[in-house]
Amino acid sequence: MLYELRIYTMHEGRMEAILQRFSQHTLGIFERLEMKVYDFWIDQTGLPKLYYVMEYKDMEERQRLWNAFLQDPEWIEVKRTSEDSGPILEKIEGIFMNRADFFIR
Repeated sequence: MLYELRIYTMHEGRMEAILQRFSQHTLGIFERLEMKVYDFWIDQTGLPKLYYVMEYKDMEERQRLWNAFLQDPEWIEVKRTSEDSGPILEKIEGIFMNRADFFIR
């Protein structure tokens, strides 16, 4: 399996907008497109950051799923309307990982 840690840093004052977008729209779109969110976190120190891990079979599946997501008409509309007050994301970081063979969960 391939895991991707995604770190989102929001523009000042836009944390609530990203939380609403994920809870009301994005996670549903992910589910419909069969994109698996492994886990999800909000920064405990108060920084405007979200952290979540996606799980994929391999990099090919990752590319296919994200291409479908970015072209999805519902996502395009949600992104457009959620950014009426300005952009939400300042920065997106992605880190690709494989589970260590010695760790059993």
